[in-house]
Amino acid sequence: MAGETIHGHRFFIGFGGKGANQCVQAARMGAKTAMVCKVGRDVFGNYYIQNFKNNGISTAYVEQTENAATGAASIIVNDTGENAIVIVAGANMLLGQEELQRALTAIVNAKVLVCQMARENHVKTIFNPAPAIADLCSDFYKASDVFCCNESEAELLTGLSVTSVEDASQVGLELLNKGCGSVIVTLGPQGCVVCQSTNMAPKHIPTTAVTAADATGAGDSFIGALAFYMAHYPTMPLEEMARRANLVAAMSVQTVGTQTSFPFQKDLPTELF
Repeated sequence: MAGETIHGHRFFIGFGGKGANQCVQAARMGAKTAMVCKVGRDVFGNYYIQNFKNNGISTAYVEQTENAATGAASIIVNDTGENAIVIVAGANMLLGQEELQRALTAIVNAKVLVCQMARENHVKTIFNPAPAIADLCSDFYKASDVFCCNESEAELLTGLSVTSVEDASQVGLELLNKGCGSVIVTLGPQGCVVCQSTNMAPKHIPTTAVTAADATGAGDSFIGALAFYMAHYPTMPLEEMARRANLVAAMSVQTVGTQTSFPFQKDLPTELF
């Protein structure tokens, strides 16, 4: 409520950011990864570059700028593990065509790209519309091999409320009709719904019930795991990739923090590999 002050229980600073989270999770599962991004020429930017290196991620295409601060977010987590997030994009907004051109060699030689690049380079593409905007350019849908969003993002993009598996199936088909190769709508503890242009029947992929300590970054853990499976097991059915990614994300929510909660390959059951 406006003007209200309440007590919290704990405060800490950690590494986050949608693309960075997804990259870290993929790397921890064993994928060879590189990050294309821009951070500020400040203490947080320096720390973040080192964090990428600590996770075995190539920083050849991580650039720093003096024209904006490193992106940051304030995350409030309640006692049930749910969160509210306010972001300040900062240096992220200065990443442009020039920087992408310098990273083109890495992009065209990748097996999987998590962002919004076109299929023309024969790279499998996962597009995550977060934070979502209602008037998303139609080209993003058509350039997505896998378009992956959560309930609130799907609702903003389609205007349809998503409160159940049936709702997610409906919006999945709506997004599929916009030109995506496949659509995954993540549903937190309910798992996800997969829709594919090769099989128009939506498929609900449930997940394991766990006690969540902090749901922050669960969607990023899912996408990072999905990218790993697409790169390392390209013939695996998308439904099976989603099932395994569900289980990786379910493990992440059982620990407080974002990247600090993401499991390494050694922490995961062998049957996921």
